[in-house]
Amino acid sequence: MTRSDFLPVNRNDMTGRGWDSVDFAYVIGDAYVDHPSFGHAIISRVLESHGYRVGIISQPDWKDPESIRVFGEPRLGFLVSAGNMDSMVNHYSVSKKRRKTDAYTPGGVMGKRPDYACVVYGNLIRRTYKKTPIILGGIEASLRRLAHYDYWSDRLKRSVLLDSGADIISYGMGERSIVEIADALDAGIPVNELTYIDGTVVKVKDRDRIYDAEFLPSYEEMKADRKTYARSFYTQYLNTDAFNGKRLAEPYSDHLYVVQNPPSKPLSVSEMDDVYDLPYTRTYHPDYETQGGIPAISEIRFSLISSRGCFGGCSFCALTFHQGRIVQVRSHGSLLKEAELITKEKDFKGYIHDVGGPTANFRHPSCQKQLEHGVCPNRQCLFPKPCRNLDADHSDYVALLKKLRQIPGVKKVFIRSGIRFDYLLADKKKEFLKELCQYHVSGQLKVAPEHVAQPVLALMGKPEHSVYERFTAEFNKMNDRIGKKQYLVPYLMSSHPGSTLKEAVELAEYCRDLGYMPEQVQDFYPTPSTLSTCMYYTGIDPRNGREVYVPKNPHEKAMQRALIQYRNPELYDLVLEALRRAGRMDLVGYGPKCLIRPRRRREDHTTVPSRADSRGTAKNRKGGKPAADPRTRKKKKTIRNIHKKK
Repeated sequence: MTRSDFLPVNRNDMTGRGWDSVDFAYVIGDAYVDHPSFGHAIISRVLESHGYRVGIISQPDWKDPESIRVFGEPRLGFLVSAGNMDSMVNHYSVSKKRRKTDAYTPGGVMGKRPDYACVVYGNLIRRTYKKTPIILGGIEASLRRLAHYDYWSDRLKRSVLLDSGADIISYGMGERSIVEIADALDAGIPVNELTYIDGTVVKVKDRDRIYDAEFLPSYEEMKADRKTYARSFYTQYLNTDAFNGKRLAEPYSDHLYVVQNPPSKPLSVSEMDDVYDLPYTRTYHPDYETQGGIPAISEIRFSLISSRGCFGGCSFCALTFHQGRIVQVRSHGSLLKEAELITKEKDFKGYIHDVGGPTANFRHPSCQKQLEHGVCPNRQCLFPKPCRNLDADHSDYVALLKKLRQIPGVKKVFIRSGIRFDYLLADKKKEFLKELCQYHVSGQLKVAPEHVAQPVLALMGKPEHSVYERFTAEFNKMNDRIGKKQYLVPYLMSSHPGSTLKEAVELAEYCRDLGYMPEQVQDFYPTPSTLSTCMYYTGIDPRNGREVYVPKNPHEKAMQRALIQYRNPELYDLVLEALRRAGRMDLVGYGPKCLIRPRRRREDHTTVPSRADSRGTAKNRKGGKPAADPRTRKKKKTIRNIHKKK
């Protein structure tokens, strides 16, 4: 693979192609990876296929204006994306601690992109090129397209369109809207006149120019009243469908409105094939080889994207806002062609790591009427029960997997992108469960019940716990039938809105009964544009206006997380405190249902220090506190021996 197979990344590459300029300079927060799992690769190749010249400016130095002058002023405009992740999620854990590595940067080095990358890149360009059109895209811009709660600053922020100085946002997946924007600019239409394109968000200064729109509350009204924001957010949520979504207008003053046009129509099967059949090199730019490569490529290099969109409707997921609820798929031919390309790569060992998308076992819209009328605005396909119109059929997916297994050189085809077990159970044929267990599980299958307490599951938009229990029984029965020992690994989430210590204890009891302690537990992460994040910020379920308990205190969140990992001795104090606060001291003892044992007591009725206590005592002595009574030192070895025998 040579650098000429990639799009230009500097002026020498550009002139080597015989170009004197580019039509679009694409500024991205990720390293340049020309693989269809990366949004910038898709958009740049789509534009190239329509005859446009695109140059890539990857991870520019945002403190240096020269870094975005690589190609000079582009003929039509700048494209800007923070990358495959929101830059704040990329940089910070849920506890707001800085992450140590960045999988989308050469060598995994952290710090090569700024916080709020879309805003920073947009302003950098605007300071240098005053009138050149700037088009935002990617997940960060898409999910911050209107006023949104920002977890990291803990406040309601304006549309990213305003703070970035950009002219237009191409939201969602963007293939349709970016070509329409490019064609309009190429035809000489000023960017401020492009107010009509589906799948875009624009600025309008004159209210009379906004037609056929539903007006949201103003930004100032939402800042002043969280209930108002919750109502506004739910209006946005009900208008995310390409067929029935309305145009929305969000006022910022009497002379400034942010207008969201309806979403772009979903791609047909042939259009999806066209996107994924473009001439991707399927790897990172050769300039990164000496820097350690791009870690993220290892996760997707031998995987196939078979679908996009998800009708699962989980409250904590932003897919409804970004890809939409209508499932779009590639043909078997397109996927088999890509799989054959994978088998020819030098490092391929015979294993296709995944065949899926947001939800692996969704291979068609949930019902036939969606492609004509769209999804139901105020009803879910799977929650609280599967809709009676649901077309739960895995036949196409099973046929695809069988074909992939037959490709020469393929030893195993795994499914790792997650399945919806309630959808699987709704399929009366049961054929997929057998195929899954027989051929596509590597000993463990990761599934996401997320919680067990009904009040939390209802707010999450997840099925009742009894549904997961039924799936577990079916999974075990099938493995017994085919003679395999395979296990389920449940993903669990702590501190989701609605979870009090009572619900957290219920989840801990489930882990106890399961004999399972997860090594890692995911705290709920309030990322932009999800129902759960709206609950977190407002304390209100926007679907019905009811108040919701939200665990925000870091100590309480630590207790909820510790309960799920109650076997970890380092978390003993947190677990004990949580049980005491929850009024569940019946779970402290020696019975089979107890989570932890009480601490042993000495003859003088003082508790024997746990390891955590001992560390604290040493720390206190270092800080100048009095040393322990010398009379107790003789007993230390005896106490340790007791613990060993225990």
